[in-house]
This record gives sequence, C-alpha cells and structure tokens, in this order.
Amino acid sequence: MLDQTDHDDNEPSAPIDMLEAYYAAHNWEFERHDDEIVASIKGSWTTYELRALWRDDDSVLQFLAFPDIKATDDRRPALYEAIGLVNEQLWIGHFELWSSSGILLYRHAALVDGEEEPMLSLSGAELLVESAIEECERFYPVFQFVLWGGKSPREALAAALVETHGEA
Repeated sequence: MLDQTDHDDNEPSAPIDMLEAYYAAHNWEFERHDDEIVASIKGSWTTYELRALWRDDDSVLQFLAFPDIKATDDRRPALYEAIGLVNEQLWIGHFELWSSSGILLYRHAALVDGEEEPMLSLSGAELLVESAIEECERFYPVFQFVLWGGKSPREALAAALVETHGEA
C-alpha cells in the first residue's frame, strides 16, 4: 500500500495526473499522452499492460488491464464461458474478450466528479490499480487452464480457486 505522504501535496489531482504520480512512486514504466496513460508492470504470472483513458465530457476514467492472453478462434467459446463464470465472482470491473483481436482484458470504469474539476484521490488511484492487478492475478490460471490446459471452464475455475492452507 502506498503511503499518503508519498504524494507531493496529499491532495486529490486530475485523474491521469494522480495515476502518473502513483506509477512514478512505484517506479513503474509508463507513457503519458494527454488524457491517456499506459504502464507496464510485472505480476506473478505475466507482465500486465495498464491503460487508463479519461473522458472529460462524461467525467469517466476507464481503466483497462491486459494480462497478455489472446484466444484463438477455436477456443473462444470456452473462453467466453469462463469469462462469464469469472465475472460472477467480481464485485467491481469485469473481464471481456475483444471480438476483433481475441485479446482478453479486465475493464473498470469509474465516475470521477469534483466541484470545479474532477479529482482522483491517491487512495482511489490505488484501489483502481491494485484491484485490477489482483483480479488479473487471481483469474489468470483459469484462462490458461481453459486455453492451454484442456480443462472445461468449470473445471478451470474450480482448480484455480482452490484455497491452500499452511505452507508447502
């Protein structure tokens, strides 16, 4: 968890500015282009691309996480079923498969409002980023089991969500 004192003025900032400060504080590689920021972070399973887009007209921050999974045409029906089962487990955000490319992603949109200018707090940025990474990490094995492990979506979900107790 990032300490509130790590942000320069400890005040909410414009959404993309706050995400930029958050990424910089973690020393993550990122690129900023006006109302969009893209970062790359290494997780347990893969390297994730994190992309945030700000729509000023709607005061919406769209946050996308790409877990580097692409489905071939023959595996898409099983993956769509797995996505449906996984999305039932989520409180915020959802996974989807882009039909044109077969790329899997996690998406969450946040309404960000402010009296004069929309602002995002440090804790809001942290929640947005960390929850996306956590969900990608938690469900990455499900998608891999379906795509490459020969498991049905229900078998994959059951196998991936087995809780372990103690230490190995």
